[in-house]
Amino acid sequence: MSDEINSLEDISSTCNFIHNYIQEDLKDNLSKISTRFPPEPNGYLHIGHAKSICLNFGMAKLYGGKCNLRFDDTNPTKEDTEYVNSIKEDVKWLGFDWKDRLYFASSYFEKFYDVALKLIKEGKAFVCDLSAEEMREYRGTLSTPGKNSPYRDRSIDENLDLFTRMKNGEFPDGSHTLRAKIDMSSPNMNMRDPVIYRIAHAHHHSTGDKWCIYPMYDFAHPLEDVIEGITHSICTMEFEDHRPLYDWVVDNCGMSAKPRQIEFARLEMTNTVMSKRKLRELVANGLVDGWDDPRMPTISGLRRRGYTPESIRAFCDKIGVSKANSKVDSSLLDYCVRDDLKSKVKVVMAVTDPIKVIIDNYPEGQVEFLDIENNPENEAMGVRTVPFSKEIYIDKDDFMEVPVKKFFRLAPLKEVRLKGAYFITCVGVDKDGDGNITAIHCTYDPQTKSGSGFDGRKVKGTLHWVNADTAIKAEARLYDYMMLDNTENPDGDMIINPNSLVVKECFIEPCVKEAKAGDKFQFMRNGYYCVDTKYTTDKKLVFNRIVPLKSSFKIK
Repeated sequence: MSDEINSLEDISSTCNFIHNYIQEDLKDNLSKISTRFPPEPNGYLHIGHAKSICLNFGMAKLYGGKCNLRFDDTNPTKEDTEYVNSIKEDVKWLGFDWKDRLYFASSYFEKFYDVALKLIKEGKAFVCDLSAEEMREYRGTLSTPGKNSPYRDRSIDENLDLFTRMKNGEFPDGSHTLRAKIDMSSPNMNMRDPVIYRIAHAHHHSTGDKWCIYPMYDFAHPLEDVIEGITHSICTMEFEDHRPLYDWVVDNCGMSAKPRQIEFARLEMTNTVMSKRKLRELVANGLVDGWDDPRMPTISGLRRRGYTPESIRAFCDKIGVSKANSKVDSSLLDYCVRDDLKSKVKVVMAVTDPIKVIIDNYPEGQVEFLDIENNPENEAMGVRTVPFSKEIYIDKDDFMEVPVKKFFRLAPLKEVRLKGAYFITCVGVDKDGDGNITAIHCTYDPQTKSGSGFDGRKVKGTLHWVNADTAIKAEARLYDYMMLDNTENPDGDMIINPNSLVVKECFIEPCVKEAKAGDKFQFMRNGYYCVDTKYTTDKKLVFNRIVPLKSSFKIK
Protein backbone atom coordinates (compact mmCIF):
# COMPACT_ATOMS: atom_id res chain seq x y z
CA MET A 1 0.00 0.00 0.00
CA SER A 2 1.47 3.33 -0.98
CA ASP A 3 1.72 6.28 1.35
CA GLU A 4 -0.84 8.12 -0.79
CA ILE A 5 -3.61 5.64 0.03
CA ASN A 6 -4.96 6.92 3.32
CA SER A 7 -8.73 6.53 2.99
CA LEU A 8 -11.32 4.05 1.76
CA GLU A 9 -12.15 6.45 -1.07
CA ASP A 10 -8.65 5.81 -2.44
CA ILE A 11 -9.17 2.05 -2.72
CA SER A 12 -10.56 1.99 -6.25
CA SER A 13 -7.20 2.61 -7.90
CA THR A 14 -5.45 -0.16 -5.96
CA CYS A 15 -8.29 -2.58 -5.28
CA ASN A 16 -7.49 -6.23 -4.71
CA PHE A 17 -9.47 -9.20 -3.50
CA ILE A 18 -8.26 -8.79 0.10
CA HIS A 19 -10.27 -5.58 0.38
CA ASN A 20 -13.40 -7.55 -0.48
CA TYR A 21 -12.73 -10.07 2.29
CA ILE A 22 -12.05 -7.37 4.87
CA GLN A 23 -15.12 -5.35 3.94
CA GLU A 24 -17.25 -8.48 3.96
CA ASP A 25 -16.00 -9.41 7.44
CA LEU A 26 -16.02 -6.04 9.08
CA LYS A 27 -19.04 -4.51 7.36
CA ASP A 28 -19.51 -1.05 8.82
CA ASN A 29 -17.02 -1.53 11.64
CA LEU A 30 -13.81 -0.98 9.71
CA SER A 31 -11.72 0.34 12.59
CA LYS A 32 -11.14 -3.02 14.25
CA ILE A 33 -8.92 -4.68 11.68
CA SER A 34 -5.79 -6.26 13.17
CA THR A 35 -3.03 -7.77 11.02
CA ARG A 36 0.48 -8.99 11.69
CA PHE A 37 3.82 -9.45 9.96
CA PRO A 38 5.19 -12.75 11.34
CA PRO A 39 8.75 -13.50 10.14
CA GLU A 40 10.75 -16.46 11.37
CA PRO A 41 14.13 -15.11 12.60
CA ASN A 42 16.21 -17.64 10.62
CA GLY A 43 17.64 -15.26 8.03
CA TYR A 44 17.47 -11.74 6.66
CA LEU A 45 14.33 -10.37 5.03
CA HIS A 46 14.21 -10.08 1.23
CA ILE A 47 12.14 -8.15 -1.28
CA GLY A 48 9.37 -10.77 -1.07
CA HIS A 49 8.98 -10.02 2.62
CA ALA A 50 8.79 -6.31 1.74
CA LYS A 51 5.64 -7.07 -0.25
CA SER A 52 4.09 -8.73 2.82
CA ILE A 53 5.24 -5.91 5.12
CA CYS A 54 3.69 -3.25 2.87
CA LEU A 55 0.50 -5.28 2.52
CA ASN A 56 -0.05 -6.02 6.23
CA PHE A 57 0.96 -2.63 7.58
CA GLY A 58 -0.74 -0.86 4.67
CA MET A 59 -4.06 -2.64 5.15
CA ALA A 60 -4.04 -1.91 8.88
CA LYS A 61 -3.35 1.77 8.23
CA LEU A 62 -5.99 2.03 5.54
CA TYR A 63 -8.72 0.54 7.70
CA GLY A 64 -7.74 2.39 10.87
CA GLY A 65 -6.45 -0.74 12.54
CA LYS A 66 -3.17 -2.05 13.89
CA CYS A 67 -0.39 -4.32 12.65
CA ASN A 68 1.82 -6.37 14.97
CA LEU A 69 5.41 -7.34 14.38
CA ARG A 70 5.68 -10.90 15.63
CA PHE A 71 8.57 -13.32 15.49
CA ASP A 72 7.64 -16.95 14.87
CA ASP A 73 10.62 -18.21 16.83
CA THR A 74 9.61 -21.85 17.31
CA ASN A 75 12.65 -23.47 15.66
CA PRO A 76 15.70 -22.79 17.85
CA THR A 77 18.13 -24.75 15.66
CA LYS A 78 17.99 -22.11 12.90
CA GLU A 79 17.16 -18.87 14.72
CA ASP A 80 19.33 -16.14 16.18
CA THR A 81 19.07 -12.68 17.73
CA GLU A 82 21.13 -11.36 14.79
CA TYR A 83 18.15 -12.06 12.56
CA VAL A 84 15.71 -10.55 15.06
CA ASN A 85 17.66 -7.29 15.10
CA SER A 86 18.06 -7.17 11.33
CA ILE A 87 14.33 -7.72 10.78
CA LYS A 88 13.38 -4.89 13.15
CA GLU A 89 15.84 -2.59 11.38
CA ASP A 90 14.44 -3.52 7.95
CA VAL A 91 10.80 -2.95 8.90
CA LYS A 92 11.61 0.45 10.40
CA TRP A 93 13.73 1.43 7.40
CA LEU A 94 10.82 0.63 5.08
CA GLY A 95 8.83 3.21 7.00
CA PHE A 96 6.58 1.14 9.25
CA ASP A 97 6.13 1.33 13.02
CA TRP A 98 4.73 -1.46 15.19
CA LYS A 99 4.87 0.90 18.21
CA ASP A 100 4.27 -1.21 21.35
CA ARG A 101 3.13 -4.29 19.41
CA LEU A 102 6.34 -6.36 19.27
CA TYR A 103 5.63 -10.02 20.04
CA PHE A 104 7.44 -13.35 20.09
CA ALA A 105 5.93 -16.81 19.71
CA SER A 106 8.30 -17.92 22.45
CA SER A 107 6.41 -15.68 24.90
CA TYR A 108 3.40 -17.96 24.39
CA PHE A 109 5.12 -21.32 24.95
CA GLU A 110 3.25 -21.90 28.22
CA LYS A 111 -0.09 -21.16 26.52
CA PHE A 112 0.77 -23.46 23.61
CA TYR A 113 1.58 -26.21 26.08
CA ASP A 114 -1.73 -25.67 27.88
CA VAL A 115 -3.66 -25.94 24.61
CA ALA A 116 -1.79 -29.17 23.81
CA LEU A 117 -2.80 -30.58 27.21
CA LYS A 118 -6.40 -29.56 26.52
CA LEU A 119 -6.37 -31.42 23.19
CA ILE A 120 -4.95 -34.53 24.84
CA LYS A 121 -7.60 -34.45 27.58
CA GLU A 122 -10.33 -34.13 24.95
CA GLY A 123 -8.94 -37.07 22.98
CA LYS A 124 -7.88 -34.83 20.10
CA ALA A 125 -4.11 -35.37 20.37
CA PHE A 126 -1.83 -38.31 21.09
CA VAL A 127 1.85 -39.08 21.62
CA CYS A 128 3.28 -41.05 18.70
CA ASP A 129 6.48 -43.14 18.66
CA LEU A 130 6.76 -43.53 14.90
CA SER A 131 10.01 -42.35 13.34
CA ALA A 132 9.91 -39.70 10.64
CA GLU A 133 10.38 -42.38 7.96
CA GLU A 134 7.64 -44.58 9.41
CA MET A 135 5.32 -41.60 9.64
CA ARG A 136 5.81 -40.90 5.94
CA GLU A 137 4.88 -44.51 5.15
CA TYR A 138 1.75 -44.34 7.29
CA ARG A 139 0.74 -40.98 5.85
CA GLY A 140 -0.27 -42.38 2.44
CA THR A 141 -0.24 -40.47 -0.83
CA LEU A 142 -2.44 -38.00 -2.65
CA SER A 143 -4.32 -40.93 -4.20
CA THR A 144 -4.31 -43.36 -1.25
CA PRO A 145 -5.47 -42.72 2.33
CA GLY A 146 -3.10 -42.95 5.26
CA LYS A 147 -3.11 -45.53 8.05
CA ASN A 148 -3.69 -44.82 11.70
CA SER A 149 -0.59 -44.86 13.87
CA PRO A 150 -0.43 -47.92 16.16
CA TYR A 151 -0.13 -45.40 19.02
CA ARG A 152 -3.26 -43.43 18.06
CA ASP A 153 -5.51 -45.17 20.59
CA ARG A 154 -3.36 -44.65 23.66
CA SER A 155 -5.34 -43.65 26.70
CA ILE A 156 -5.62 -40.03 27.74
CA ASP A 157 -3.68 -40.74 30.92
CA GLU A 158 -0.84 -42.42 29.02
CA ASN A 159 -0.65 -39.52 26.55
CA LEU A 160 -0.59 -36.98 29.38
CA ASP A 161 2.18 -38.90 31.12
CA LEU A 162 4.30 -39.25 27.97
CA PHE A 163 3.82 -35.62 26.95
CA THR A 164 4.81 -34.44 30.42
CA ARG A 165 7.93 -36.60 30.26
CA MET A 166 8.70 -35.18 26.81
CA LYS A 167 8.54 -31.72 28.33
CA ASN A 168 10.78 -32.81 31.22
CA GLY A 169 13.50 -33.94 28.81
CA GLU A 170 13.33 -37.68 29.44
CA PHE A 171 13.39 -38.66 25.76
CA PRO A 172 15.90 -38.05 22.95
CA ASP A 173 15.18 -36.00 19.84
CA GLY A 174 13.00 -37.81 17.31
CA SER A 175 11.76 -40.51 19.70
CA HIS A 176 8.28 -39.06 20.27
CA THR A 177 5.97 -36.45 18.78
CA LEU A 178 2.60 -35.09 19.73
CA ARG A 179 0.10 -35.39 16.88
CA ALA A 180 -3.36 -33.96 16.40
CA LYS A 181 -5.98 -36.67 16.01
CA ILE A 182 -7.94 -35.60 12.95
CA ASP A 183 -8.44 -37.86 9.91
CA MET A 184 -5.89 -40.13 8.22
CA SER A 185 -8.22 -40.56 5.24
CA SER A 186 -8.57 -36.82 4.58
CA PRO A 187 -7.85 -35.79 0.98
CA ASN A 188 -5.82 -32.91 2.49
CA MET A 189 -2.47 -34.37 3.56
CA ASN A 190 -2.10 -31.65 6.19
CA MET A 191 -5.08 -33.02 8.07
CA ARG A 192 -3.72 -36.56 8.39
CA ASP A 193 -2.89 -36.43 12.08
CA PRO A 194 -0.24 -33.71 11.74
CA VAL A 195 2.62 -33.37 14.22
CA ILE A 196 2.03 -30.40 16.52
CA TYR A 197 5.00 -30.83 18.93
CA ARG A 198 8.45 -32.34 18.52
CA ILE A 199 11.41 -32.88 20.84
CA ALA A 200 14.43 -30.63 20.25
CA HIS A 201 17.15 -30.35 22.89
CA ALA A 202 18.35 -27.04 21.52
CA HIS A 203 19.20 -23.69 23.08
CA HIS A 204 16.62 -21.04 22.24
CA HIS A 205 17.81 -17.47 21.63
CA SER A 206 15.11 -16.14 23.97
CA THR A 207 14.01 -18.89 26.39
CA GLY A 208 17.43 -20.53 26.72
CA ASP A 209 17.20 -24.18 27.84
CA LYS A 210 13.82 -23.93 29.54
CA TRP A 211 12.10 -25.96 26.85
CA CYS A 212 13.09 -29.12 25.00
CA ILE A 213 9.79 -29.52 23.15
CA TYR A 214 8.73 -26.98 20.55
CA PRO A 215 5.43 -26.46 18.70
CA MET A 216 5.26 -26.89 14.95
CA TYR A 217 4.52 -23.80 12.88
CA ASP A 218 1.06 -25.01 11.81
CA PHE A 219 0.08 -25.35 15.47
CA ALA A 220 1.77 -22.24 16.87
CA HIS A 221 0.83 -19.76 14.17
CA PRO A 222 -2.97 -19.89 14.49
CA LEU A 223 -2.65 -19.80 18.28
CA GLU A 224 -0.48 -16.68 18.05
CA ASP A 225 -3.14 -15.02 15.87
CA VAL A 226 -5.87 -15.97 18.35
CA ILE A 227 -3.90 -14.78 21.39
CA GLU A 228 -3.12 -11.41 19.77
CA GLY A 229 -6.66 -10.89 18.47
CA ILE A 230 -5.66 -10.86 14.81
CA THR A 231 -8.68 -10.45 12.53
CA HIS A 232 -6.99 -11.18 9.20
CA SER A 233 -4.01 -13.50 8.87
CA ILE A 234 -2.63 -12.64 5.45
CA CYS A 235 -0.09 -15.16 4.10
CA THR A 236 1.24 -16.54 0.82
CA MET A 237 -0.44 -19.17 -1.36
CA GLU A 238 1.65 -22.13 -0.16
CA PHE A 239 -0.38 -21.98 3.06
CA GLU A 240 -3.72 -22.38 1.28
CA ASP A 241 -3.69 -26.16 1.80
CA HIS A 242 -2.80 -25.55 5.44
CA ARG A 243 -5.89 -23.40 6.04
CA PRO A 244 -8.14 -26.31 7.17
CA LEU A 245 -5.56 -27.15 9.84
CA TYR A 246 -5.31 -23.47 10.79
CA ASP A 247 -9.09 -23.39 11.25
CA TRP A 248 -9.06 -26.70 13.15
CA VAL A 249 -6.56 -25.34 15.67
CA VAL A 250 -8.56 -22.11 16.04
CA ASP A 251 -11.82 -24.02 16.54
CA ASN A 252 -10.37 -26.41 19.12
CA CYS A 253 -8.07 -24.18 21.15
CA GLY A 254 -10.79 -23.03 23.56
CA MET A 255 -10.38 -19.32 22.84
CA SER A 256 -13.01 -17.05 21.36
CA ALA A 257 -11.12 -15.11 18.67
CA LYS A 258 -11.70 -16.32 15.10
CA PRO A 259 -9.06 -14.89 12.73
CA ARG A 260 -9.51 -15.36 9.01
CA GLN A 261 -6.60 -16.64 6.90
CA ILE A 262 -6.29 -15.07 3.44
CA GLU A 263 -3.68 -16.19 0.91
CA PHE A 264 -2.02 -14.20 -1.87
CA ALA A 265 0.63 -15.02 -4.47
CA ARG A 266 4.18 -14.67 -3.27
CA LEU A 267 6.61 -12.45 -5.13
CA GLU A 268 8.75 -14.07 -7.80
CA MET A 269 11.26 -12.00 -9.79
CA THR A 270 13.46 -12.63 -12.79
CA ASN A 271 17.20 -13.04 -12.18
CA THR A 272 16.57 -13.38 -8.45
CA VAL A 273 16.62 -16.10 -5.81
CA MET A 274 13.75 -15.72 -3.34
CA SER A 275 14.40 -18.81 -1.21
CA LYS A 276 15.76 -17.99 2.24
CA ARG A 277 17.45 -21.39 2.27
CA LYS A 278 19.29 -20.71 -1.00
CA LEU A 279 20.24 -17.22 0.14
CA ARG A 280 21.64 -18.71 3.34
CA GLU A 281 23.71 -21.15 1.25
CA LEU A 282 25.16 -18.28 -0.80
CA VAL A 283 26.27 -16.59 2.43
CA ALA A 284 27.56 -19.79 4.07
CA ASN A 285 29.56 -20.78 0.97
CA GLY A 286 31.18 -17.34 0.66
CA LEU A 287 29.70 -16.72 -2.79
CA VAL A 288 28.48 -13.29 -1.70
CA ASP A 289 29.72 -10.61 0.67
CA GLY A 290 27.29 -11.51 3.46
CA TRP A 291 23.54 -11.02 3.77
CA ASP A 292 23.94 -7.33 2.84
CA ASP A 293 25.84 -7.97 -0.39
CA PRO A 294 24.39 -5.36 -2.79
CA ARG A 295 23.59 -8.13 -5.28
CA MET A 296 21.37 -9.93 -2.78
CA PRO A 297 17.58 -9.37 -2.89
CA THR A 298 17.63 -8.88 0.89
CA ILE A 299 16.33 -5.59 2.20
CA SER A 300 19.70 -4.96 3.84
CA GLY A 301 21.42 -5.66 0.51
CA LEU A 302 19.11 -3.30 -1.35
CA ARG A 303 19.64 -0.65 1.34
CA ARG A 304 23.43 -0.96 1.10
CA ARG A 305 23.27 -0.83 -2.69
CA GLY A 306 21.35 2.43 -2.48
CA TYR A 307 17.69 1.59 -3.00
CA THR A 308 15.33 3.86 -1.10
CA PRO A 309 12.38 2.76 1.04
CA GLU A 310 10.15 4.96 -1.14
CA SER A 311 11.20 3.06 -4.27
CA ILE A 312 10.55 -0.34 -2.67
CA ARG A 313 7.13 0.72 -1.41
CA ALA A 314 6.30 2.07 -4.90
CA PHE A 315 7.42 -1.25 -6.41
CA CYS A 316 5.20 -3.24 -4.03
CA ASP A 317 2.30 -0.95 -4.91
CA LYS A 318 2.81 -1.35 -8.67
CA ILE A 319 3.03 -5.17 -8.68
CA GLY A 320 -0.29 -5.41 -6.84
CA VAL A 321 -1.80 -8.38 -5.01
CA SER A 322 -3.44 -11.43 -6.56
CA LYS A 323 -3.86 -15.17 -6.13
CA ALA A 324 -2.29 -16.03 -9.48
CA ASN A 325 1.41 -16.89 -9.50
CA SER A 326 3.50 -14.79 -11.87
CA LYS A 327 7.07 -13.59 -12.24
CA VAL A 328 7.81 -9.87 -12.06
CA ASP A 329 10.51 -8.36 -14.27
CA SER A 330 13.32 -7.21 -11.97
CA SER A 331 13.77 -4.14 -14.12
CA LEU A 332 10.51 -2.78 -12.66
CA LEU A 333 12.26 -2.44 -9.31
CA ASP A 334 15.11 -0.61 -11.07
CA TYR A 335 12.57 1.69 -12.71
CA CYS A 336 11.08 2.54 -9.33
CA VAL A 337 14.40 3.58 -7.81
CA ARG A 338 15.26 5.69 -10.86
CA ASP A 339 11.89 7.36 -10.69
CA ASP A 340 12.39 8.12 -7.00
CA LEU A 341 15.96 9.43 -7.30
CA LYS A 342 15.81 11.40 -10.54
CA SER A 343 14.79 14.67 -8.90
CA LYS A 344 16.36 14.07 -5.47
CA VAL A 345 20.08 13.52 -5.99
CA LYS A 346 22.94 15.64 -7.29
CA VAL A 347 24.07 14.86 -10.84
CA VAL A 348 27.87 14.79 -11.01
CA MET A 349 30.42 13.89 -13.67
CA ALA A 350 32.40 10.69 -13.19
CA VAL A 351 34.64 8.78 -15.56
CA THR A 352 34.72 5.02 -14.97
CA ASP A 353 36.99 4.06 -17.88
CA PRO A 354 39.30 7.07 -18.26
CA ILE A 355 41.45 8.29 -21.08
CA LYS A 356 43.28 11.62 -20.91
CA VAL A 357 42.41 14.54 -23.18
CA ILE A 358 45.03 17.29 -23.61
CA ILE A 359 43.68 20.61 -24.87
CA ASP A 360 46.72 21.90 -26.75
CA ASN A 361 45.67 25.54 -27.09
CA TYR A 362 44.36 25.97 -23.55
CA PRO A 363 46.65 28.24 -21.45
CA GLU A 364 49.23 26.34 -19.43
CA GLY A 365 48.54 26.52 -15.67
CA GLN A 366 45.13 28.17 -16.04
CA VAL A 367 42.19 26.85 -13.98
CA GLU A 368 38.61 27.99 -14.49
CA PHE A 369 35.63 27.33 -12.26
CA LEU A 370 32.48 26.65 -14.22
CA ASP A 371 28.90 26.70 -12.92
CA ILE A 372 26.90 23.54 -13.65
CA GLU A 373 23.36 22.77 -12.48
CA ASN A 374 23.11 20.13 -9.74
CA ASN A 375 20.02 18.49 -11.19
CA PRO A 376 18.29 19.41 -14.46
CA GLU A 377 15.06 17.88 -13.06
CA ASN A 378 15.09 20.13 -9.99
CA GLU A 379 16.15 23.76 -10.35
CA ALA A 380 15.80 24.29 -6.60
CA MET A 381 18.95 22.20 -6.08
CA GLY A 382 20.99 25.08 -7.53
CA VAL A 383 24.43 24.94 -9.14
CA ARG A 384 27.96 23.93 -8.21
CA THR A 385 31.40 25.05 -9.42
CA VAL A 386 33.53 22.57 -11.34
CA PRO A 387 37.27 23.13 -12.07
CA PHE A 388 38.48 23.01 -15.67
CA SER A 389 42.03 23.12 -17.06
CA LYS A 390 44.29 21.94 -19.86
CA GLU A 391 44.10 18.18 -19.09
CA ILE A 392 40.86 16.33 -18.48
CA TYR A 393 39.58 12.75 -18.50
CA ILE A 394 36.72 11.40 -20.59
CA ASP A 395 35.39 7.84 -20.91
CA LYS A 396 37.12 5.71 -23.53
CA ASP A 397 33.75 4.83 -25.06
CA ASP A 398 33.31 8.51 -25.94
CA PHE A 399 36.17 8.38 -28.46
CA MET A 400 36.53 6.35 -31.63
CA GLU A 401 39.53 6.71 -33.92
CA VAL A 402 37.60 5.27 -36.84
CA PRO A 403 34.01 6.24 -36.05
CA VAL A 404 31.08 4.13 -37.13
CA LYS A 405 27.99 5.61 -38.74
CA LYS A 406 25.93 7.83 -36.40
CA PHE A 407 28.72 8.04 -33.82
CA PHE A 408 28.17 11.53 -32.43
CA ARG A 409 30.95 11.63 -29.86
CA LEU A 410 34.63 12.53 -30.17
CA ALA A 411 36.59 11.42 -33.25
CA PRO A 412 39.45 12.85 -35.34
CA LEU A 413 38.59 16.33 -36.69
CA LYS A 414 35.15 16.08 -35.07
CA GLU A 415 33.79 18.74 -32.72
CA VAL A 416 31.83 17.95 -29.53
CA ARG A 417 30.64 19.88 -26.49
CA LEU A 418 32.06 19.32 -23.02
CA LYS A 419 29.23 19.51 -20.49
CA GLY A 420 29.11 23.04 -19.01
CA ALA A 421 32.38 24.01 -20.72
CA TYR A 422 33.62 24.42 -24.32
CA PHE A 423 33.50 22.90 -27.77
CA ILE A 424 36.60 20.82 -28.48
CA THR A 425 37.92 19.22 -31.67
CA CYS A 426 40.21 16.18 -31.84
CA VAL A 427 43.46 16.93 -33.68
CA GLY A 428 45.52 13.84 -32.89
CA VAL A 429 46.33 10.98 -30.50
CA ASP A 430 49.32 9.56 -28.62
CA LYS A 431 49.96 5.81 -28.79
CA ASP A 432 52.21 3.38 -26.99
CA GLY A 433 54.46 0.79 -28.62
CA ASP A 434 51.54 -1.63 -29.00
CA GLY A 435 49.40 0.89 -30.80
CA ASN A 436 47.11 1.60 -27.86
CA ILE A 437 45.88 5.18 -27.51
CA THR A 438 47.27 6.78 -24.34
CA ALA A 439 46.06 10.36 -24.81
CA ILE A 440 43.86 12.42 -27.11
CA HIS A 441 44.91 15.87 -28.31
CA CYS A 442 42.27 18.51 -28.91
CA THR A 443 41.83 22.22 -29.43
CA TYR A 444 39.08 24.28 -27.88
CA ASP A 445 37.10 27.30 -29.02
CA PRO A 446 37.19 29.88 -26.19
CA GLN A 447 34.09 31.62 -27.65
CA THR A 448 31.87 28.58 -26.96
CA LYS A 449 31.93 28.55 -23.19
CA SER A 450 28.71 26.90 -21.88
CA GLY A 451 26.86 27.78 -25.06
CA SER A 452 26.08 26.76 -28.62
CA GLY A 453 28.92 28.70 -30.22
CA PHE A 454 29.42 32.37 -31.00
CA ASP A 455 28.44 31.80 -34.61
CA GLY A 456 25.37 29.77 -33.71
CA ARG A 457 26.80 26.42 -34.78
CA LYS A 458 25.61 23.34 -32.94
CA VAL A 459 27.04 19.91 -32.25
CA LYS A 460 25.20 16.65 -31.56
CA GLY A 461 27.52 15.20 -28.95
CA THR A 462 27.89 16.36 -25.35
CA LEU A 463 30.48 14.57 -23.19
CA HIS A 464 30.91 14.41 -19.44
CA TRP A 465 34.47 14.91 -18.17
CA VAL A 466 36.54 15.55 -15.06
CA ASN A 467 39.52 17.79 -14.50
CA ALA A 468 42.65 15.60 -14.34
CA ASP A 469 44.43 17.56 -11.60
CA THR A 470 41.55 17.80 -9.14
CA ALA A 471 39.47 14.66 -9.82
CA ILE A 472 38.81 12.39 -6.85
CA LYS A 473 39.97 8.82 -7.34
CA ALA A 474 37.42 6.27 -6.18
CA GLU A 475 36.37 2.67 -6.63
CA ALA A 476 33.21 2.02 -8.63
CA ARG A 477 31.49 -1.32 -8.02
CA LEU A 478 29.23 -2.00 -10.99
CA TYR A 479 26.50 -4.38 -9.87
CA ASP A 480 24.25 -6.34 -12.18
CA TYR A 481 21.61 -9.00 -11.52
CA MET A 482 23.09 -11.72 -9.35
CA MET A 483 21.46 -14.63 -11.17
CA LEU A 484 20.97 -15.68 -14.77
CA ASP A 485 17.57 -17.15 -15.53
CA ASN A 486 18.05 -20.68 -16.84
CA THR A 487 14.91 -20.97 -18.93
CA GLU A 488 15.95 -24.35 -20.34
CA ASN A 489 15.94 -25.95 -16.90
CA PRO A 490 12.43 -27.17 -16.00
CA ASP A 491 13.27 -26.99 -12.29
CA GLY A 492 13.81 -23.26 -12.60
CA ASP A 493 17.27 -23.41 -11.07
CA MET A 494 19.42 -20.31 -11.42
CA ILE A 495 23.13 -19.81 -11.84
CA ILE A 496 25.27 -16.94 -10.65
CA ASN A 497 25.88 -14.21 -13.22
CA PRO A 498 29.69 -14.03 -13.69
CA ASN A 499 29.35 -10.31 -14.45
CA SER A 500 27.21 -9.53 -11.41
CA LEU A 501 30.08 -7.45 -10.00
CA VAL A 502 32.72 -5.53 -11.96
CA VAL A 503 35.12 -3.32 -10.00
CA LYS A 504 36.67 -0.28 -11.69
CA GLU A 505 38.84 2.65 -10.69
CA CYS A 506 37.09 5.89 -11.54
CA PHE A 507 37.64 9.65 -11.38
CA ILE A 508 34.92 11.96 -10.07
CA GLU A 509 34.64 15.71 -9.83
CA PRO A 510 35.84 17.05 -6.45
CA CYS A 511 32.40 17.90 -5.02
CA VAL A 512 32.08 14.27 -3.82
CA LYS A 513 35.13 14.57 -1.59
CA GLU A 514 33.02 15.12 1.53
CA ALA A 515 30.42 12.49 0.66
CA LYS A 516 29.35 10.25 3.53
CA ALA A 517 28.43 6.58 3.55
CA GLY A 518 24.95 6.17 2.11
CA ASP A 519 25.00 9.42 0.09
CA LYS A 520 23.55 9.02 -3.39
CA PHE A 521 24.43 10.62 -6.73
CA GLN A 522 23.68 10.31 -10.39
CA PHE A 523 26.85 9.84 -12.42
CA MET A 524 26.02 11.72 -15.60
CA ARG A 525 25.21 9.44 -18.56
CA ASN A 526 26.13 6.42 -16.47
CA GLY A 527 23.81 5.53 -13.60
CA TYR A 528 22.82 6.10 -10.00
CA TYR A 529 25.45 5.44 -7.34
CA CYS A 530 25.62 5.21 -3.56
CA VAL A 531 28.63 5.58 -1.26
CA ASP A 532 29.16 2.09 0.14
CA THR A 533 28.54 1.77 3.86
CA LYS A 534 30.92 -1.17 4.36
CA TYR A 535 34.15 -0.50 2.49
CA THR A 536 34.32 3.29 2.37
CA THR A 537 37.00 4.66 4.71
CA ASP A 538 38.70 7.99 5.34
CA LYS A 539 41.29 6.98 2.74
CA LYS A 540 39.12 5.16 0.22
CA LEU A 541 35.85 6.19 -1.40
CA VAL A 542 33.77 3.29 -2.72
CA PHE A 543 30.65 3.75 -4.83
CA ASN A 544 28.04 1.08 -5.53
CA ARG A 545 26.12 1.40 -8.76
CA ILE A 546 22.47 1.23 -7.75
CA VAL A 547 21.13 0.93 -11.30
CA PRO A 548 22.29 1.97 -14.77
CA LEU A 549 20.80 5.16 -16.12
CA LYS A 550 18.68 3.38 -18.70
CA SER A 551 16.61 0.21 -18.69
CA SER A 552 14.70 -1.90 -21.16
CA PHE A 553 11.66 -1.72 -18.88
CA LYS A 554 8.81 0.51 -20.02
CA ILE A 555 6.16 1.50 -17.51
CA LYS A 556 2.61 1.14 -18.83
